[in-house]
Amino acid sequence: MRPTTPPATPAGPSDASSTTASRGPSTDPEAPAAPPRDRTALFVLLVGSLTLLPAVTTDMYLPSLPEVARDLGTSEAGAQFTITGMLIGAALGQLLVGPFSDRVGRRRPVLIGVSLHVVISLLCVVVSTIEQLATLRVLQGLVSAGATVVAMAVVRDRYAGAEAARIISRLMLVIAAAPLLAPTIGSVIADIWDWRAVFVALALFAVVLVVVVARFLPETLPVERRIAHGLGASLRGYAGLLRDRRFVALAVIPGLSMALIMSYVAGSPFVLQNGYGLNPQEFALVFGIGGTSLVAGSQVNAALVRRIGPLRLLRAGLPAVVVAAAVLVPVAATRTGGVAGFVAVLWVTTALLGFVMANASALALSRHGERAGTAAAVIGFLQAGLAGVVSPVVGLVGGDALAMTGVMLASVVLALVILAVGTPAYRRGGWVELETAGQAEPIPVHG
Repeated sequence: MRPTTPPATPAGPSDASSTTASRGPSTDPEAPAAPPRDRTALFVLLVGSLTLLPAVTTDMYLPSLPEVARDLGTSEAGAQFTITGMLIGAALGQLLVGPFSDRVGRRRPVLIGVSLHVVISLLCVVVSTIEQLATLRVLQGLVSAGATVVAMAVVRDRYAGAEAARIISRLMLVIAAAPLLAPTIGSVIADIWDWRAVFVALALFAVVLVVVVARFLPETLPVERRIAHGLGASLRGYAGLLRDRRFVALAVIPGLSMALIMSYVAGSPFVLQNGYGLNPQEFALVFGIGGTSLVAGSQVNAALVRRIGPLRLLRAGLPAVVVAAAVLVPVAATRTGGVAGFVAVLWVTTALLGFVMANASALALSRHGERAGTAAAVIGFLQAGLAGVVSPVVGLVGGDALAMTGVMLASVVLALVILAVGTPAYRRGGWVELETAGQAEPIPVHG
């Protein structure tokens, strides 16, 4: 049984502000003051706006996939690759941006990446072939990686352990705007004009984000904490992370969870519109309802994680996702309960992911706080990369409801095996070893 108070460690997970309060003023004259608690909501909104960019870029475009396939004369799989291509680009981009942000700070990479996102979005408006669009989407993922990496690194710059898991869970309140609003907005724009106008809207959104970041995002990585320049330093950083088997296992779990989500994202336009007969507006509504599930699960996780701990929630939540996904397969294959039955089971499945992704990410990040950007890049690479590799399988094995839900189930079964084999999560006393080992205490910052 888990004791009520974990054993003392050199640096355990803590809220940045509560750490300062409990130990008195910092003895380091250069250490910045802890951020006030009443600014947490503003911090979540600001960092959440960064994570929103890739999600909006994906979800606003989703209802247009069948139209893109018709207009550019391609197959369903060809149209779906414009989604997965962006994920592949994001995976590669994060590997570049992560070490870059550890060297130059957090602000510069995100400003460069979002500015390039504006240009690429406008180029997508004038494509004439699916090959051109797919190439630009890969580049779009590549440059938007800066927003994702910086968001996670900024969280780790301030928080660790259970508090980091709580903040990451709270980010879902902002990220939820993507599945709730973006498909509806995208379908309305495409209905009034066409699918190309969606990319004009994405360019405008990126312009607003550049202004917000330039005005409000603080630099959370002081110069004295930055990593030495050079390719060799970056490679050594990645080598150090990859030698930590438990970090790798924890980092893979959010990636396989994202593979489940993106398998649904890539397959749902065809399953729900072609299989269940929904029109684009109905699809956007159903997709938005599904998007509330991860938000709900994440907020319950945020409320519980301080008291229960991220690892205990993770090791209970992941098997529950497997059970729910196993139920979803026959429900979708037989259309039991129609659209309502499918959405109900899907809602439960993705809600339970709220106990998986934030906790696994926070535990992985806490092991390597000295290289938060690089660690965030590995987690982001695996999220985008695994999702980009796995989600096209839906189209390759048939593109129907059984194919989609089967891939979703396989993803989380593999995640559960990795958690059990690659970490001590299910061993007696394993939570102590995994939650406390290797955690570097965050240095709070102004802003």
